[in-house]
Amino acid sequence: MPFDEINENESRAPEGTEEDAGLSGQAQEEQAQQPETENPENWRRNRLDLSKIKIATNRIKEELGKVIIGQEELMELLLAGLLSGGHVLLEGVPGIAKTLTAKLMARTLDVGFSRIQFTPDLMPSDVLGTTVFNMKTSEFSFNAGPIFSNIILIDEINRAPAKTQSALFEVMEEYQVTVDGDTYSMDFPFFVIATQNPIEQEGTYKLPEAQLDRFLIKIKLLYPSLEEEKAILRRFRSDFRMSQNAEVKAVFTAEEIRECQALIEQVHIKEELLDYIAHIIHDTRNNGDLFLGASPRASLAIMKMAKAVAAMNGRDFVTPDDIQYVAYPVLNHRIILTPEREMEGYTTEDVIKSIIQKIEVPR
Repeated sequence: MPFDEINENESRAPEGTEEDAGLSGQAQEEQAQQPETENPENWRRNRLDLSKIKIATNRIKEELGKVIIGQEELMELLLAGLLSGGHVLLEGVPGIAKTLTAKLMARTLDVGFSRIQFTPDLMPSDVLGTTVFNMKTSEFSFNAGPIFSNIILIDEINRAPAKTQSALFEVMEEYQVTVDGDTYSMDFPFFVIATQNPIEQEGTYKLPEAQLDRFLIKIKLLYPSLEEEKAILRRFRSDFRMSQNAEVKAVFTAEEIRECQALIEQVHIKEELLDYIAHIIHDTRNNGDLFLGASPRASLAIMKMAKAVAAMNGRDFVTPDDIQYVAYPVLNHRIILTPEREMEGYTTEDVIKSIIQKIEVPR
């Protein structure tokens, strides 16, 4: 990953100077009591114990690596999405392990798992649940749908019509479901992983922008390299039923997820980097190549993801590289090209890259 390593000398606490020696005892005491985050010289030093996040990240990657070959970025971004408290959309052609990776990811977590196969005849009640009349008690009771779990895999989300897709609006943003006037809260954690095929259009329904915006990131998967393809064949040449999937074990609990999310919230991000994020998002709204720019939800998503990526790499502070790295998966489904640029073959990634190159990076 394109993260610059911090120079060892830079990470050390600055030693006292002659100016410090000239301070009065009271002034030195007041200076020592100031929070380290307020001192620009100390922002590079780790103040948080991130070992729990690092251990969890390595364990999950190790379990997924028992079956999945390659897809390093996919695994890293999936983990960052989970630890950021958001939802992830996977886009790629069939057969590149979108569903398999999502299922194995859920297996590494000691929480509930539910899979929903979206189809054109799927109704909102098939996802959320419905209220039924109990003849024995003469009362109405709510039968929860498959959305009531911890890790939700929605396979081929663009197969269902808009009516069913809209059933996800409330639950993905507010972590609750309202049925017949009653509200039901979701258990922690609640993490939606949805997949879609960008090639096949027959029998599919494009996700509306409002729903796309509820996904923290969209990960675009590519074909494996030649060497990875060879490794896949060698791994499964005597295992047609992929029995190795059973070797993946749960290594992360709900309570550990909660603790890691709390740690990530404390990761430090400088004021200049918050301004940097704001400039990137603002540029998408005033860009001649774009018909639709990013919302404030995108700003928050970049900040959350940058903090998660920094923590997963053992740092309790965010760098510009973190922001640039997560900008692509955060923005690629939130912006829309103008018809002219689309006809010329531009992609959203091209526009995001040009925006990042244009804006001055904070020092």
